[in-house]
Amino acid sequence: MTEYAHFLSPFGCLRVEGSEDGISLVQMVSTKPCPTGPIPAVLKPCIQQLAEYFRGDRDGFNLKLDFGDAPPFHRAVWNELLKIPYGHTTTYQAIAENLGDKKAVRAVGQANRHNPIAIIVPCHRCIAKSGELQGYFYGLDMKRQLLELENPLSFARQGSLF
Repeated sequence: MTEYAHFLSPFGCLRVEGSEDGISLVQMVSTKPCPTGPIPAVLKPCIQQLAEYFRGDRDGFNLKLDFGDAPPFHRAVWNELLKIPYGHTTTYQAIAENLGDKKAVRAVGQANRHNPIAIIVPCHRCIAKSGELQGYFYGLDMKRQLLELENPLSFARQGSLF
């Protein structure tokens, strides 16, 4: 049975869903105020790890994930995203090449766009081969802020370190 809870992140309200099969959704929702209430036991580790991540106390997640009936290509892309170390980035092109089809750059972007488990499956760590930030479902400002959280020396805005 799928359970759900909400978590107030620095970016807004996140809805978290999962079951004994794993976490199946971490998604921004426009619910205001962010609902509070009891957190189902199956979701407590996820909520705790998200809180630690946003505090800067966690650089990886140790959670079982459930991609449901997602297409095999999307699953493959998401599994590649899980390999990107905290504080680092890779390119859509590199992921396409790792999956054996250097022409699949747009398909990689589409798989990122349909990633149901934001933050934990770190599609925010995928950038254009030019080094530009590109294509994040929740906007480039949030993408930059997530990258800045993970690696402030590389992704801080000009002058923000002073």
